[in-house]
Amino acid sequence: MTDIGRPQNDDSAGRVAYQGAPGAFSHEACLVLRPWDDAVGFETFAEAIDAVRSGDCDCALIPVENSTIGAVEPAATLVAASGLFQVGEVWRRIGLHLMAVPGATLTGIRSVESHPVALKQCAETLARLGLTPVVVFDTAGAARDVSLANDLSRAALAPAGAAEVYGLSILRNDLQDSAENRTRFVLLSRRSA
Repeated sequence: MTDIGRPQNDDSAGRVAYQGAPGAFSHEACLVLRPWDDAVGFETFAEAIDAVRSGDCDCALIPVENSTIGAVEPAATLVAASGLFQVGEVWRRIGLHLMAVPGATLTGIRSVESHPVALKQCAETLARLGLTPVVVFDTAGAARDVSLANDLSRAALAPAGAAEVYGLSILRNDLQDSAENRTRFVLLSRRSA
């Protein structure tokens, strides 16, 4: 089970649920792996899964495992208990980038905001930089919040695309502790493949 693509004989666009704000890793994965579908973001993994159960969305693309930290929780537990079919899966490289408002410098940054899973993937690097981690619901949501705050001492840890979406400058690329940092996404559906 490795194909996240369109089922054979299915040429209709649908709606794919993901957890996060535009620019999140799951959003990027939806755009690359299911470009024919409308990607619909939800604040929590539970809400994304419930959207499939209710029929609001046709499928959901959910991260369940990371090569650095293991199970992505609570997503992995929610997927296992969802009652939905896992109709595809794929491993994707995850690069985490430190971004802040234009004019901010690495020496002026005091805190870094991101999803708890992303913060864990960069724990050693953030400690070496002396940055205080701040847990928020989503990587791209962190980028959006940092942009709106316009505070030179705050940064976000997020995908590079989030910097573009929210008008931020990347201060440092690839903060993840492992160069081989990858996440496994599963595609959930009400119907089996």
